[in-house]
Amino acid sequence: MAEFVIKLADERGRVVEQVESGHSEQEVRDRLAQQGMYVQSVRSRGLLHGGTFHLPRRRRISLEESLVFNQQLYTLLHAGLPILTTLDLLHRQQRNFYFKSVLQDIRTRVQSGDPLSAAFAAHKDFPRIYTTTVLAGEKSGNLEEVLTRYISFQRAALTLRRKLVASLVYPAVLVVMVTIMLTFLITHVVPRFGEFYSDLHAKLPPITVFILEVGEAGQRYSPFVAIGLVLAVLFFLRWRKTPAGAERIDRLLLGLPQLGNVWLKYQVGIFSRTLSTLLAGGIPLVPSLETAGTSMGSKLISNAVGRATERVREGRSLASSLEETGIFPETAVGMIEVGESTGALRAMLNSVADFFEEEVQTELAKAMSLIEPAILIGMGIVVGFVLLSLYLPIFNLGAAIGQ
Repeated sequence: MAEFVIKLADERGRVVEQVESGHSEQEVRDRLAQQGMYVQSVRSRGLLHGGTFHLPRRRRISLEESLVFNQQLYTLLHAGLPILTTLDLLHRQQRNFYFKSVLQDIRTRVQSGDPLSAAFAAHKDFPRIYTTTVLAGEKSGNLEEVLTRYISFQRAALTLRRKLVASLVYPAVLVVMVTIMLTFLITHVVPRFGEFYSDLHAKLPPITVFILEVGEAGQRYSPFVAIGLVLAVLFFLRWRKTPAGAERIDRLLLGLPQLGNVWLKYQVGIFSRTLSTLLAGGIPLVPSLETAGTSMGSKLISNAVGRATERVREGRSLASSLEETGIFPETAVGMIEVGESTGALRAMLNSVADFFEEEVQTELAKAMSLIEPAILIGMGIVVGFVLLSLYLPIFNLGAAIGQ
């Protein structure tokens, strides 16, 4: 479907602009007219329109933008503003063009009688945990309190993500630099030495011959290698989106030495924080487990939570159900068991999340302290081997002349 930029006039006569998807301009115009909107203009959205260059707009809502939005939503509702007025203010203040169009649609849905949770649920940009939490707040009449808990959840998730990204930046830069350096050596430096030695007609050591052959192959086949890598990455990204591929990748991550343990604790921390937030909103355990399971980014953890949910529905305890999955660490299961027996499950889940988030940061720091020197040492060995192979004939030639 194509995208169209629509100018609409609201009930106060103000003109707003938003993006809609459709098969044709007429279809979009008719659809909006049926919703009671006055459509001023509909134009196709593209890179070139009317002789003006338009950069592609970002079509996603970041975690930071979602957090700011929820903080503003809570503040305006707490001040006593009606929900339609609140959404109108947030729509006008929004700088993300895509988010702005989403808020416009949400306001239209609420104005037509839809609950706020249903309006959010109509857009895939809002996770299920958020729409379920808002629904619980609407039913209980404590929407502001529910939003406060969800904001705390978002802050904790954002803080942990930022720390993880900061920890991974330096190793990622090292890997990129090593790759660029080796590619330059193989495709540019080594072939130059090959031309130089071919003019000398000298007998070369085996390691020099090997490096020169690698350089020649690299120079000759580098375009095909680059194309192959791009195709492999595209295939991998597509395969990762399939259920079998996602679970297979999760199992491979879990099997990584040191990093696999960090990955598992990170997922368990997210699950515990999510489940605690849902329970705090007054949602029963089984629906909370279902929502938490589907909200997980890991297919392996999501399937494990799904199996545990079925056991809890049959009357089993949460701790024993999670233990039988064989995925969750004993520490998490033990803490949840204590929380169930004392009637403080929600508070204990928060403790589990805090504990594992601290463990993730500690163990990731340890892993990075080993990985960074390993990358540097490996780079030094490879570069040293290449340079030694290239200069060894020159050293032999100098020794022969000296004799």
